[in-house]
Amino acid sequence: MQHLQWHHRPPMKTITCVHANATKYKVDRVLTPGKTYDVQNETDEFYFIIDNTGIIGGFKKDYFRE
Repeated sequence: MQHLQWHHRPPMKTITCVHANATKYKVDRVLTPGKTYDVQNETDEFYFIIDNTGIIGGFKKDYFRE
């Protein structure tokens, strides 16, 4: 149950949000373009970061650049 310890681990890397224009979901409320976020986990399609609400969320990689 690795996901229970994401808040306590050091981040894997940092990424910068490029845009928050989603067609299907409201990500502009939890992501700020230009802000740098710490990556807690990564899959092929998603980054798991601590967003503006302070909760870990999974977001598609096309919102970010390394």
